[in-house]
Amino acid sequence: MNTTVPTISAVGLTLTFLPAILALAIMHRWRAGAQTALYATIRMLVQLTLIGYVLIAIFEADHLGVIALVLAIMLVISSWIAVRTVRAGRRRAYWLALAAITIAGLGTLGPVTQFVIGVEPWFSPRFVIPLAGMIFASCMNAVSLAAERFEAETERGVAYGQARRAALDTALIPVVNSLFAVGLVSLPGMMTGQILSGVSPLIAAKYQIVVMTTLFGAAGIAAAIYLYLAGSRTRQPDPV
Repeated sequence: MNTTVPTISAVGLTLTFLPAILALAIMHRWRAGAQTALYATIRMLVQLTLIGYVLIAIFEADHLGVIALVLAIMLVISSWIAVRTVRAGRRRAYWLALAAITIAGLGTLGPVTQFVIGVEPWFSPRFVIPLAGMIFASCMNAVSLAAERFEAETERGVAYGQARRAALDTALIPVVNSLFAVGLVSLPGMMTGQILSGVSPLIAAKYQIVVMTTLFGAAGIAAAIYLYLAGSRTRQPDPV
């Protein structure tokens, strides 16, 4: 099996933006938030370019304190992004999101890296940071969807239990859809990357199973924690 990863040229990288440009043109034509999407695309380009250089420095440092700082920054930023659509009580929502993502994220990251994969040394940045990024992002998306739906339901006067149920269902739609689609519709990022680097597809599949179950569990736990804490002021008896 060829283990050489093809190098992407500058021209090839530029060509990948053609579908995005077409999508942006359609959004602009239909007045569907093209400016926000363009800003997000530019920000993605800048962020990924910078993080490439940052990760090189972090991997070379291989220091626990540096890794802990990186994880803390990721938690703070992901929590802020998670509640950006919340209209009322955003400050309180932020702290709830931070608690939910931290508990669920670190609570799943630890067992996966230490007992499932067996990372050596236990804080190895080459494993901990990429896995933390996937787990925190999954928690972030789940909390974001849960917060938005829960706010909408409570504003309509829906009882806590019903609002919580609807919000949790909504929060888990993306990750549940990915569970249905993986292997049939899509080969997710980690599996694709490993296959491209020459790893056996069976080994790559095992890693992807670990990732998918971890992301589902972390997302569900994070959304549940957020909804529990969010309803602490208004919770009232309601059939579950």
